[in-house]
Amino acid sequence: MGRYRPPPKPVSPYITPDGYERLQRELNTLWRVERPKVTQQVAEAAALGDRSENAEYIYGKKRLREIDARLHFLHKRINEVTVVNLNPENKHTVYFGAWIKLKNSQNVVLCVRIVGADEIDLSNQWISVDSPLAKAALGKSVGEQFKISLPTGQDHYYILEISYDDNPCVT
Repeated sequence: MGRYRPPPKPVSPYITPDGYERLQRELNTLWRVERPKVTQQVAEAAALGDRSENAEYIYGKKRLREIDARLHFLHKRINEVTVVNLNPENKHTVYFGAWIKLKNSQNVVLCVRIVGADEIDLSNQWISVDSPLAKAALGKSVGEQFKISLPTGQDHYYILEISYDDNPCVT
């Protein structure tokens, strides 16, 4: 139960150039910094003697397995993703990478960016292209309305603005 398990494979293979760079940096940091450091700590702990009751050794080996599992996942994922680095010709339609400013049926304004599953960051308002909101918005244009099913029931959204450069809610 305590072993690290990578997250389930995301549905969409798309990723932004920034997201791809973040995955590459994480892989590089784990491989060149974290793993050698933990390997050294495990070797030092092993030199102390009895490994069966050596907490540093046991924890170090566990951490090493977690790092190796994450490295395996990152290698595999980096080879599977498709980097989307071009803005669409029609910038008035919602596609992958778009910032969209929406208004729901309660007149609440929401701004989100549609990104790959590896890049989800709700604090930055980045949602997965696989999310119900993104799926419903894809292909729509400014002024169009769409509805989605939420746990609280259906809600209607109206597209106020689409941008591929900046968050339209930041002034």
